[in-house]
Amino acid sequence: MPRFRALVCLPLLIAQPASAQEAVADWDLIRDDRQKMVMAYTVFDVGLGITFRCLDGGFDAVIGGLPEAGNRDQRPLSLAFGDDPIPHAHLWNVAVDETMAVSPLPAPLARKMREGGRLQLRVPDGAGEGRTLRYDLELPASSSAIDATLTACGRPLVDPRDAELEGLDEQGLPGGILWVRRPQPEWPSARRQYAKGFANVTCLTSPDGVLRDCVIETEHPRDGGFGDEVLSSVRRARVGPAEGEGPLPIRRMYFQVSFVMDGYSNAEDRERRRRSREAERREREAARQGD
Repeated sequence: MPRFRALVCLPLLIAQPASAQEAVADWDLIRDDRQKMVMAYTVFDVGLGITFRCLDGGFDAVIGGLPEAGNRDQRPLSLAFGDDPIPHAHLWNVAVDETMAVSPLPAPLARKMREGGRLQLRVPDGAGEGRTLRYDLELPASSSAIDATLTACGRPLVDPRDAELEGLDEQGLPGGILWVRRPQPEWPSARRQYAKGFANVTCLTSPDGVLRDCVIETEHPRDGGFGDEVLSSVRRARVGPAEGEGPLPIRRMYFQVSFVMDGYSNAEDRERRRRSREAERREREAARQGD
């Protein structure tokens, strides 16, 4: 079995506002039965494009046309809808094409974006180090195209639990909850082997700390087996209260597990390992204080 590391993650320059596209009934839709693909997309005159895709059961959301991410596996993006305040940036995964970013939670994003309306997007360091690039876009509403991608992947068209994700911290944990035992997946035994990959998963907490009703929100590469391996390891994972004792509330949470074969690393991998070790150190200290 190959050795690897599994890591559970975690001045303003303004672009010209994007003009609203001409009124359209829906997003563009492509179906390819041979590839088992359904894809909805829309493009803007500032060069950005947004795509939702169901490919052979895997669901993805991608923003393309961004400034190149450089030698990084993840990049921070902030999205706000309507006149909502800009939230803290969340980490998106960088695709092979470094101008494309992959959402960690594609289905909730699809259900939100199909409403259309104003979208504010900020790209930290997008205009150079220390300078944030801002886009102000007008999303066309989608009456059926985005729904077609969700349906093709068996994702619900309405999920009231989406609201619970808005209050999660950068680690994907609800307030007052921390890891007691993190998922410890093995390297997947998929037919095709990759040097690295990731899987993003949402779960519901239980009063006893067990995670249940877990769903693979997105994974890459799609045929690497990373998502299934994370789901298998979740059975042994546990969460607990950050302070004191007692049962946990039933809340939705999400996390990402990144797989990296030993010997393969770049600057972003090393920084993510540092953050992961720091998070684990804080959790150990919190657990000792609670004893």
